[in-house]
Amino acid sequence: MENNINRRQFIATATKAGISIAAASAAAYLLYDKKGPPAKPKAHDLVTFPDYSVPKITGQTISIVKGDDRTKSVDKAIDLLGGIERFVKPGDNVIIKPNAAFATSPALAATTNPQLIARVVRLCYDRGQAAKVYVTDNPINDPASCFTLSGIAKAATAAGAKLILPKENLFRNTTLAGAKLIKNWPVLYKPFEKADKLIAIAPVKDHHRSGASMTMKNFYGLLGGRRNIFHQDIHTIIAELSMMIKPTLVILDGTVSMISNGPTGGSFDDLKNTNTLIASCDMVAADSFGAQLLDLKVSDLPYLEKAQNAGVGTTDYNSLKPKFATVT
Repeated sequence: MENNINRRQFIATATKAGISIAAASAAAYLLYDKKGPPAKPKAHDLVTFPDYSVPKITGQTISIVKGDDRTKSVDKAIDLLGGIERFVKPGDNVIIKPNAAFATSPALAATTNPQLIARVVRLCYDRGQAAKVYVTDNPINDPASCFTLSGIAKAATAAGAKLILPKENLFRNTTLAGAKLIKNWPVLYKPFEKADKLIAIAPVKDHHRSGASMTMKNFYGLLGGRRNIFHQDIHTIIAELSMMIKPTLVILDGTVSMISNGPTGGSFDDLKNTNTLIASCDMVAADSFGAQLLDLKVSDLPYLEKAQNAGVGTTDYNSLKPKFATVT
């Protein structure tokens, strides 16, 4: 009896071992690439984002609106800069880049508020007469969950926009001239390739590494690959992103700001009603003003000076003669 049991145990153990070896062999075969490692893209294979900016108008570069109604605030902020018609022309294809990084409720202010998405989409169609509006981002968490739980998917599609989830075939490699970090790196490019205009909409948030997450940090969502390695030099990567992309307009939502435990938050205790919305053609200026909503100074956010030194924009937003208004 004991010998029989030992024999059965031996057969079972041998069978399991055989299955493990077979599985390992199959995995090795699947991972084996007969062509070898992929070659680095040649210079002519690398992509560059189009310049989506519009001509500057003195005194119409940045607007700051006080109020607790996001729809009224964004309407007023854009009108102060010349109206959506300045930024979106009939027949334009428009990309809207929100911050959809996390699968959380919009009430927690970790992502772009869906009301703003819906309103800007409608403005693009109704007054700008856009041909098509697209909404896309490359979230940290599962993209479908992020867009759904944040309310962005429903708001965007209900307003008539097309939602684009970040699939692998939409990424291309880019190199930023003179960059330290963005070298032969995958970016979410294909949705932007044939767009005429780019509007980025971001919340005001505390960030445990960069100090703040606003319009410039929002473009982190364009990066593919193992982008977390850039956290070691977070201020440089944010500055380089602002050099890589030239948006038509940025909208910074400080109606409710995440003042602690960013960028994810998770508690209403992390939030503060700051009742401010900023629209700007200069994202450095927008973020420089937005910093004060988090009780920060420009000097607290080194990426602002880095971007300014690179010629992206100015931290001296007052020099741009900002337009101020209050909505009720």
